[in-house]
Amino acid sequence: MRLGQFSTTASARPWCGAIVDGDTVIDLPEAGDAAGVDLPRKLSTLLDQWNWAEKVSMAVEYATERGTARTDLDALHRHAPVTDPGKVVCVGLNYEDHAREGDHPIPDEPVLFSKFPTAVVGPDDEITWDPTYTSKVDYEAELVVVVGREARDVPAADAWEYIAGLTVGNDVSARDLQHGDGQWVRGKSLDTFAPTGPELVTLDEVDDPHDLDVWTELDGERLQDSTTANFIFGLDELVAFCSRAFTLRPGDLIFTGTPPGVGVYREPPILLDDGDRVTVGVEGLGELTNDCRHR
Repeated sequence: MRLGQFSTTASARPWCGAIVDGDTVIDLPEAGDAAGVDLPRKLSTLLDQWNWAEKVSMAVEYATERGTARTDLDALHRHAPVTDPGKVVCVGLNYEDHAREGDHPIPDEPVLFSKFPTAVVGPDDEITWDPTYTSKVDYEAELVVVVGREARDVPAADAWEYIAGLTVGNDVSARDLQHGDGQWVRGKSLDTFAPTGPELVTLDEVDDPHDLDVWTELDGERLQDSTTANFIFGLDELVAFCSRAFTLRPGDLIFTGTPPGVGVYREPPILLDDGDRVTVGVEGLGELTNDCRHR
């Protein structure tokens, strides 16, 4: 299934919905109420419910049969699938060729850092920054894991059971801050620097998470073009590795690393600027487009 958070022009308050037939969204709280199933408005709260997938399926089936709680996707505003993650965990240097383009050694185990949750925005939201604060803003297309169950000391063999689904993310990075600080949190965590979306796609909808095309286009020009087949560490390994260090909870996000082609390492560098439009995509998960604006 494909789940997201949406709002209408009549009410800006988001609600979680299921996309069916490619162009229709079922309002899950409304459909659940009609079907006698309690479904919350926030997707993160839904993921924290026992048996959430079965409850969603019941609500969708009821709404489909009755023709109720349905809205055209084009009439809705999309929000980030999870707007309030407890943690945004990021993996650096998870593609060997990306590590080499930055002259970094190939890691023996995942390199972790974090973005603050206040960086999260959704599809079509603007990426904004003060050009007097940072002048080297870069793009990074990434597959993002959405955690679906509390996970602590999870073995890799069981890790898939703790993944609610996958989405697309752009690990926007202020390179001057990142490289100047000697660590990455500030340069990665400016407000709006973690666009995600367009929706959460459950694993049953994905043929092979370790064989998906990943790309970035800046104003229509493709600058990153790779595949998750080039991961150094797979999604199961990443979930297991993170869960050994700290507890993962439903709604937490794991950005799984970017392929080569980032702007800062190009000759000459290609960085984001006021008025740019950047699109990142992952095969089967969709595309995420954001405009860039100085503030």
